[in-house]
Formats: sequence, C-alpha cells, structure tokens
Amino acid sequence: MRLRTHAASGILLATLALLVGCQSDKKPASSPQRAALPTMERVAIAANTCWFKSNDPAFREYRMAPELNSFSGRPRILAVPRHSPESRPTLVVQAEGNPARLDAFGPLMQGPAGGRIRADVLRWAGGGTGC
Repeated sequence: MRLRTHAASGILLATLALLVGCQSDKKPASSPQRAALPTMERVAIAANTCWFKSNDPAFREYRMAPELNSFSGRPRILAVPRHSPESRPTLVVQAEGNPARLDAFGPLMQGPAGGRIRADVLRWAGGGTGC
C-alpha cells in the first residue's frame, strides 16, 4: 500500500512540475487604456490623420474641432464646416466612463459615410491605428 502512495505522490508531483513548466513568464500584452479620455485621444489622432489630413472626399468640406478637455466627462471630437467652424457640427464622436462608452451622431452618420465612420471609430477606440 505504501508503494501506491509513493507512486500517486510521484505522479502528482510530475503533473505539477509539468504544469508549472508550461506556464509562461511573459505577462499578457497590455491592452490600451479604456477610459473615455485615452480612448478619445486615440480616436482623435487617427481621425485627424485618416479623415481630415488625408484629403478624404467624405471629409474634404470639414475640419476637426477636438474638445478633449471636457469638464462634463465626455471628451469629444467634432466635424465642423471647413469655412464656418462656428456652425453646428455635422459629426460628434464622444466617449464617457471607464470603460468608455462611445457615441457618434450627426448628419454625417446618416449619410453614405456613416457605416465607415462607425467602423473606423470602433477600430481606433480598440487600439487599431490604420486608416
């Protein structure tokens, strides 16, 4: 009987050693910060590069007005008419909370670029950087 106990203990120790040996010392890749401000900072940088500075036809008539330092807790970016920046925005993209809850609205969301805007914002908010 004692032999079986040693055999069982040996198998248990071998199994534990195998499991410990299989564990990686690497920490999981850090995910992008998910709070509203860092999320909207990522979105603003990518939107400025991909939409406004790239001469994208869907955004050619607009300029970006970032409002990231919001005391309301909702950092946002606006697309406003290029030659009339004081006019009502045609697109508002904002985030709130931690993790950030995104919202995008305005006339541009109702037009042909709406689906692409939604996809771009979600990709950038998740950490994607490409156009």
